[in-house]
Amino acid sequence: MNEMTQRPSIDAPQLRTLLLTDLCDSTTLVERIGDVAAATLFRDHDRLVLDLQQRWRGRLIDRSDGLLLLFERPIDGLGFALDYVRGLREMGASRRLDLKVRAGLHVGEVLTWRNSEEAVQVGAKPLEVEGLAKPMAARLMAMARPGQILLSAVAEPLAHRAARELGERGQHLLWKSHGRWRFKGMPDSQQIYEVGEPGIAPLRAPTNSPKAWRDVPLWRRPAALAAEAAVIVGIGVGVWFATRPAPAIAFNQRDWVVVADLRNLTGQTVLDDSMEQAFRISLEQSRYVNVLSDMKARDTLARMQLKSDTVLDRSVASEIALRDGARAVILPTVAEVGGKVRVSAEIIDPNTQATVYAETADGAGVNSVLASIDEVTGELRASLGETVKAIESDSAELPKVTTSSLEALRAYSLATKAYARRDFGEASQYFSEAIRLDPNFALAYMGLARIHISRAENEAAKPFLQKALDRKSRLTRRDGLYLDAWAAEFGDKAAVEAPLRWKTLAGMYPDFYAGHFQYAWSAFVNNRFDEALKYASIATAPQEPMRGTAMELVGRIELAREERLKALRSLQQAQAIGGYPANRRQAAALAALERFPQARQVLQTLPANGSPDGQLTNQLERIAIEVDQGRWKDAHTVAASSSNAAKRATPLMANEFRAIELMVQSMLDPARLREADLEQLAQNALTEAERSSNRDSTPQAFFALAALKLDQRAGRTALADRLIPRIRTLANRVGEPVLRQMVVVVEAGQQRLKGQPQDAIATLRPLIDGSELFQVHVALHDAYRAAGQNEKALAELNWIAEHRGRAYSEVAGDQVFQSLNVADTRLARLSRAEILWQGGKTADARQELDLFLAGWPLDQLPDHLRRRAAVMLLDSKAKTTV
Repeated sequence: MNEMTQRPSIDAPQLRTLLLTDLCDSTTLVERIGDVAAATLFRDHDRLVLDLQQRWRGRLIDRSDGLLLLFERPIDGLGFALDYVRGLREMGASRRLDLKVRAGLHVGEVLTWRNSEEAVQVGAKPLEVEGLAKPMAARLMAMARPGQILLSAVAEPLAHRAARELGERGQHLLWKSHGRWRFKGMPDSQQIYEVGEPGIAPLRAPTNSPKAWRDVPLWRRPAALAAEAAVIVGIGVGVWFATRPAPAIAFNQRDWVVVADLRNLTGQTVLDDSMEQAFRISLEQSRYVNVLSDMKARDTLARMQLKSDTVLDRSVASEIALRDGARAVILPTVAEVGGKVRVSAEIIDPNTQATVYAETADGAGVNSVLASIDEVTGELRASLGETVKAIESDSAELPKVTTSSLEALRAYSLATKAYARRDFGEASQYFSEAIRLDPNFALAYMGLARIHISRAENEAAKPFLQKALDRKSRLTRRDGLYLDAWAAEFGDKAAVEAPLRWKTLAGMYPDFYAGHFQYAWSAFVNNRFDEALKYASIATAPQEPMRGTAMELVGRIELAREERLKALRSLQQAQAIGGYPANRRQAAALAALERFPQARQVLQTLPANGSPDGQLTNQLERIAIEVDQGRWKDAHTVAASSSNAAKRATPLMANEFRAIELMVQSMLDPARLREADLEQLAQNALTEAERSSNRDSTPQAFFALAALKLDQRAGRTALADRLIPRIRTLANRVGEPVLRQMVVVVEAGQQRLKGQPQDAIATLRPLIDGSELFQVHVALHDAYRAAGQNEKALAELNWIAEHRGRAYSEVAGDQVFQSLNVADTRLARLSRAEILWQGGKTADARQELDLFLAGWPLDQLPDHLRRRAAVMLLDSKAKTTV
């Protein structure tokens, strides 16, 4: 592939100030003063821009009639904008022209990447900038009046606080709020500000347009209402305003808050972690207020280049809120006042760091703090706009949904922090200690179950899930739904029940992204890629601490949808968000794009097989990519060594890599593939499947089906005849749709091999609905070809050859068919050439054969494939000689 078309690496997301400007009426100006005068004017304009860039440390990204610049700090962007407005004013005055510019200033995360030198030479920009911050700055610029500088609610407080750096001019700047505005395509309204110099700034509200309009309360909008409705609305509004004070912070349903670190003034260390955790749990019961997780707050600290143990005080928590889109900060405090233990909390506006509300509750002794927290958080929720009815409905007393033991709550808090660091050993110790202190602490049992699930120790997780289920009444409503979903994952009908549970959780708590991610994963496993992408994309929200994992899933889904370049960009973005090096997912995307040197470079950085940290799965892509390049000996060497290493891992790994080893062996020499080896694999996998939980039963059943499929490719049917009834029973018990599909594929293979290709076609056709497995199309091709329906066989081969992304990313059966799928994308070219050759289309056949040999060179082909290619090559040579 041409190097110029390759997408360069995307840098990690960076917080930057964006300034977008637009020179007003520039086209009319050129027509008015002529080309020569305009050329002189724009030359002087460019000098002004260059001078201001150097003065304010700006980076020019794009230019036409306007400018796009990046700055490290908002005050630098503002300084540039002020000088630019004044400079254009003076430049125009000397020419008796009215030169004005619109400007929009915003602060947000952006992604940047450099274009190749070849791309720049043909007109591309040296540096590309993307991210949600860019359209926000563009909207501000577009709505500004001529000569007006508009700032977002994120940029304004940061620039305002630093205005003193502008010297005397900064003291005389005029700052004006233009209220809240709504933008087309954005769900929430935005606070807009203007800044400028006296005598220059318009200081007038922007005008409404189809893309931006003032968010005016209903009671202030002019409308032709009927007299009766006007009276009713007037009374209702009057009563509401008479009984409830106007909010001092713009907080809407499902907005986010940051919980700052607890200020413990009592000297009792047991309150340090326990109270902070209790505050979070109490607030998280709300479906009105969303609480930024501690894991996400610490992740933002890292992006701020601060240590993870930095205290989240008023200032730091406010900065986190601004970066992560939270509307408020909650600062909890516990102190001893007059012999009482006082729990208090302030709601802080992160833009000004001013206290907007404050609530307190006093109790007798340390053991009163949980009840006091419930009282305080209830008042806070009401202050932020949640109704009393909703608070009462979605709240339970902390001791009932956590524990009455502060020591146990503190141990649980320390466990969750260790879990966030992926220190599962320490987390397990603290969860166990919490249970020792309170044997009915349901959340702690859930914590231990999550650790085992994270380690893929599914059987070990089941007892702890059951103990949590036995104490489900000791959980909040949200945690109860979360527990139900995990319990369904280990139930008898996990494939049917678990996705419904995750979808329910996502619907009930739309900003608790575990539901969205897990439902997306279940849809992805079952090849429902559109639905999977929809839910996975929701889980990439900035407030989600695991958004990097969700973004990686988005990339994998895009690869399965054959959006290969897009997938690679998503995977690179996930890498930047997560702060980890390139992984096997990126190697797969690169290989699907046939960028094999880059894919191999990625794989060389990954741990080898048999490593204790579970990186044996890296071998899946190593094997598949060797197969993809026709490097058969290397593929077999890696597959055999991986299979040997997997014997020391788990039965799941052992059977999977044994199946892959046999697949590679079948590609090398199908005649030497022994039925006894395939039967041993199938029997081992079925035995494990029948005694395992459903989470392990499905992949083990796939491994058995892989053995039957390989036996069929060798032209044999006896093994499948013996084992299909047993696998069918297992598939019906598990209920996994993709497992049932694979059973049908093998059954259709039996029909074809027994001389009933039309029956095989009738068996397979109903599976084609967009969620079918890759091997369904391979089986359909085989059946069509056996039935003499070559045109339909060619259509299936086209599908197979074009779906390289699906071949690499399909996850059914723990990706056991990946190498075989990839091989089939190459073999499709050879099969097309054979069908075309037999139909007399020798030129087309030779073209297909050349494409096949370009991927798998003739001298590297296994003997059985070389013989198939040689038939056409020799025949072609003979015809050419004649």
